[in-house]
Amino acid sequence: MSIISRLDSSAPDFESRLDTLLAYEAVRDPRIEETVSSIIENVRTQGDAALLDYTRRFDRLDASSMKDLDLPASRLKSALEGLPSAQREALEAAAHRVKIYHEKQLQSSWRHVEEDGTMLGQKITPLDRVGLYVPGGKAAYPSSVLMNAIPAKVAGVSELVMVVPTPGGEKNELVLAAAAVCGVDRVFCVGGAQAVAALAHGTQTVPKVDKIVGPGNAYVAEAKRRVFGTVGIDMIAGPSEILVISDGKTDPDWIAMDLFSQAEHDEIAQAILLCPDDAHLDAVEKSINRLLQEMPRKDVIAASLKSRGALIKVKDLQDACAISNRIAPEHLELSVENPEGLLEHIRHAGAIFMGRYTSESLGDYCAGPNHVLPTSRTARFSSPLGVYDFQKRSSLIMVSQKGAATLGKVAKTLALGEGLQAHAQSAAFRFEKK
Repeated sequence: MSIISRLDSSAPDFESRLDTLLAYEAVRDPRIEETVSSIIENVRTQGDAALLDYTRRFDRLDASSMKDLDLPASRLKSALEGLPSAQREALEAAAHRVKIYHEKQLQSSWRHVEEDGTMLGQKITPLDRVGLYVPGGKAAYPSSVLMNAIPAKVAGVSELVMVVPTPGGEKNELVLAAAAVCGVDRVFCVGGAQAVAALAHGTQTVPKVDKIVGPGNAYVAEAKRRVFGTVGIDMIAGPSEILVISDGKTDPDWIAMDLFSQAEHDEIAQAILLCPDDAHLDAVEKSINRLLQEMPRKDVIAASLKSRGALIKVKDLQDACAISNRIAPEHLELSVENPEGLLEHIRHAGAIFMGRYTSESLGDYCAGPNHVLPTSRTARFSSPLGVYDFQKRSSLIMVSQKGAATLGKVAKTLALGEGLQAHAQSAAFRFEKK
């Protein structure tokens, strides 16, 4: 018995079945909302005292003062130095690739001078201080440190403050080592909604930041949602997603494992294969059933594939591209002979993995591009995290005396049309005699 659905794009009920498959709406739990609201307000008004109290309660960490939660740079350095050589080399190699890629995203200020001497331009400046939330304890992701910290540093952010929960005092050495590699300036052993609140509002010890980035649980996501506006945030991420377009010639075991790579994240992750070859879909299904038994997280994978996974027969690769654009996946693999030929037909995807040898997992860790990607069809209008998320743009306008007359007449006419007399006079004073 198959654990994954089979669909056919030529079937009369395909559209409705696809809609049902893609349907996902984050459940807003009133209890989580109420709890997070209370936590944020307490941290905002009580500062360190509230932060310490929540850390004792939720992380079972009996800290007497914030000094116990503020890790010195020497602690990060010792974590890096204490890693097995293979781990350290892999971490540094990944960091180097991520840095090189993101350096190409840097934007520059520019100016343009018109004939009458008026100057227009744009000034690019980095954010002053950014907060990075990193999951801690057993669910620890050093790759998240790399993907969030490195573009911020490349952008020129002056100070990067990392918060990471350490339940029961359990610190993940690889996460701390990643912070050392990335040049994170300060690290606090706090997590949850209280950590987000501390970053957003500041406490006596934790400095207030301008933007908060990084993944977290439902409480962290709700806290980020609530502090948005006080600070910037990267995104509210949905479940992980992978969509594979195969021409039927890729090893079915490879395809099955690529689907597993996202399904193993959680039970509501989504893994979909599009292919015009029925025999290939059959082969992949057999690989899924056989390889699943070898997976340590087989129960999670099975639940994900059963509830939100699918093997879809398409008319041809053009049909596959059209369906892919409708899905707008977080990760898209073009596992075909000529990925360049398909690329021009792809409009919506967070990251596009081209060719049979490009597994999605390489993008998660070390290819170079960012693994913080838009989910839940938001790739239709948003982009991966990058250096541009840590830079801001200011418009430059310096009007010459001659330009003030030319532009002033236009502005006066439009302002009067809007009934804004002071706007009109402000422009007119500079070219009309009183």
